[in-house]
Amino acid sequence: MAEQMITRDPDILDATAVFTGTRVPVKTLTDYLEAGDSIDVFLDDFPTLSRAQVVAFLEEARDQLIVAAE
Repeated sequence: MAEQMITRDPDILDATAVFTGTRVPVKTLTDYLEAGDSIDVFLDDFPTLSRAQVVAFLEEARDQLIVAAE
């Protein structure tokens, strides 16, 4: 991973995993996707995030799952 995408800081949402540079929990993205919402809907609701950040996170998560399954 070239840059850290996720941050955990006790001073930010009690160390909940958030997208670096924001206060947006990663779980919020997965909740949106699980509910059937698109990335566009998520980004409209959380404009502090970029599409590139979301796509990079999803790609990294996919890669980690593939490695774990091997």
